[in-house]
Amino acid sequence: MAEVGGGPPGAEAARRAASAVWRIESARIVGALARWTGDFALAEDVAQEALAEALVSWSRGGVPDSPVGWLLATARRRAVDAFRRRSALDERYALLAGQLAEGEFSAGGHARAGQPDDLPWDPDRVDDDVLALMFTACHPVLSPEARVALTLRVVGGLSSQEVARAFLVPTATVQARITRAKKTIAAAHVPFELPPPEERRERLGAVLSVLYVIFTEGSTATAGDELIRRDLAYEAVRLARTLTALLPAEPEAHGLLALFELTAARFPARTGPDGEPVLLEDQDRRRWDRSAIRRGLAALGRATAAGRGLGPYGLQAAVAGCHATAPSVRETDWERVVLLYEALGRVAPSPVVQLNRAVAVAMASGPEPALRMVDELAASGRLSGSHLLPSVRGELLARLGRTAEAREELEFAARLCGNARERSLLLRKAAGLEGAPPGDSSR
Repeated sequence: MAEVGGGPPGAEAARRAASAVWRIESARIVGALARWTGDFALAEDVAQEALAEALVSWSRGGVPDSPVGWLLATARRRAVDAFRRRSALDERYALLAGQLAEGEFSAGGHARAGQPDDLPWDPDRVDDDVLALMFTACHPVLSPEARVALTLRVVGGLSSQEVARAFLVPTATVQARITRAKKTIAAAHVPFELPPPEERRERLGAVLSVLYVIFTEGSTATAGDELIRRDLAYEAVRLARTLTALLPAEPEAHGLLALFELTAARFPARTGPDGEPVLLEDQDRRRWDRSAIRRGLAALGRATAAGRGLGPYGLQAAVAGCHATAPSVRETDWERVVLLYEALGRVAPSPVVQLNRAVAVAMASGPEPALRMVDELAASGRLSGSHLLPSVRGELLARLGRTAEAREELEFAARLCGNARERSLLLRKAAGLEGAPPGDSSR
């Protein structure tokens, strides 16, 4: 990256410098602009325009002493231009234009000499700006898909192309979602502000849900050629860390971060050198990220210390903690895992929770009671079309020695699976049952 304040860095170095500043500071920049203009959509637009202008200006004149200040000043000028184009020669325009006093920034966009950190925001408001940005991007008036796209774009600092690659959709689709989201926010007159305390917990659920969706897709991709999309998962971790820093008294925010950290800790051992999945029982636990495990357990401790009882994310984190601290699959406290899934099923019932509980029951009590649970779930039709249920059923049947049925279930699961790596694993399992004698439950 080009040295800040140095000579002309060239187009590529300027791009790297701008990208680094944007990835780190974009949420603060857009948040400050949204507060300043009172217009969320305009703030995001002018921030993007300032970033594009930086790529050209910095390659010619060098990276300014205060890159964030440069981006903010440029974006503010663009906002004033936008108000002018709206025939806003009114009190609001006069107020905004007056704040751009002559000499505040030099013609090249550099901060005034001797004041490289004179940023056009109130430092005491920065945290509130970022938090308000999260709540706005995850507002309930938006569809779940729009919340995810907007969060990654304006809070995570990802480009539309990066969001599209992450979710394997066309860039035009992501751009349309973001455009519709901003129009919806404007039409619904959603204010750029922190919701009042009585609404905050309800609205917080949408923020946590969006981060959970982002991380889940990153940790086990639903489609494509890679099992784990690390960039997407780690972006969710970064945003969750930001959220817990801004809302330290919210136990479920800490529970969500704990779940992310403890799950991501196993990433290094979840795939082999060729990218193929490695089953939990076959993973080299020495490769697990012990620092991430410590961070996750600490976050889980903070969620527990609140004394309100663990919520859905905290309970899932507690399950992940059982795995993270166990020396092996056999030595995992499966009875506790079963109890945690029972609690989770009461707090946030879902067919996937039921399926995971059945897996834990199989480890704690054997495959027969677990298979009865899975068959009941299959009869309900609640997971029809998902590869998860037949894959678990195939495993249980194999353990019971019903190899022909197991093979059919695993092959059926492979046909339903959208991820190439998972599909390959299921087919290998099915092929491994070829020729197994009846009654062989050693697998």
